[in-house]
Amino acid sequence: MFRKFVYLLALAREKHFGRAAESCHVSQPTLSNAIRQLEEELQVPIVERGQKFEGFTPEGLTVLEYARRIVGERDNLRHELLALAQGVTGHLRVGAIPSALPVVPHVLAPFTTRFPHIRSTVVSLSSREIQRGLDEFELDAAITYLDNEPLNNVRTLPLYTERYHLLARRDDLSDERIAQGAVTWETAAGLRLCLLTPDMQNRRIADTAFRMTGRTVQPAMETNSIVTLYTIVRAGSCASIVPGQLLTFVPPHPDIVALPLVDPELSHVVGLAYADRDPPPPLAKALAVAASDADIAQRVAIGIAEAMIPWRVAIR
Repeated sequence: MFRKFVYLLALAREKHFGRAAESCHVSQPTLSNAIRQLEEELQVPIVERGQKFEGFTPEGLTVLEYARRIVGERDNLRHELLALAQGVTGHLRVGAIPSALPVVPHVLAPFTTRFPHIRSTVVSLSSREIQRGLDEFELDAAITYLDNEPLNNVRTLPLYTERYHLLARRDDLSDERIAQGAVTWETAAGLRLCLLTPDMQNRRIADTAFRMTGRTVQPAMETNSIVTLYTIVRAGSCASIVPGQLLTFVPPHPDIVALPLVDPELSHVVGLAYADRDPPPPLAKALAVAASDADIAQRVAIGIAEAMIPWRVAIR
């Protein structure tokens, strides 16, 4: 039964019988027959029949949900037994929202120090993709917003508070506004902007701030890469709204200013999230313990404060 569930999950992931069979290292007839046997055992149709894969039946979607849970719990059992015998082992899979990528090294450093033998993979995802990845056991943990859009069926550990800055060419703003050391969201709304794409929660936060000032912004450019925001501003194409942590790893430029955004002054908590199961997944639990002992909030706050020093010099 486990093997059939694995085949079913591969089909859901690949959406193609041939690619699913290849990913499972079996022939296509073997995979197709296994799914037919599963349908016979459960006495429900699982796959919509056609010349090619056309999706799952309503019953199939229910079976798929249970398959994810069962296979995920099996993997957790294996990790738990290995942890008892050998200590924490395995492959840590972490999803991170783009704005949190500069903070990922602060989170992983104490973990890799404690567990240098564990391989880690970090992928940049939207918060909605992160929720799906945790639900479907594709991620062990994630670094995402905790207090803006609700997360379901997770345990959380707050890491730091995200605040927002306008990144713009000096010529985009008057000397008087630059001298004030901050800029309003309403002022920012009047600039030609490059923002993250609408599927990113950081973009939805910015859109909310603009609406609070009575403005609706249609950006001139969009990207799903936080680093691209900086390169676009530096090229002189647009201004942008960026989280403070971006300033910790991009170099100041004499023609660019970074100013805190006010009226309203918004902030959101970013933290670690992992599946709410008992016992908790061993790798996720180990990452949470290491992160909680590392005082990430202080590290991030110090990093941003230090990064702002050359940016303030550039303002002058």
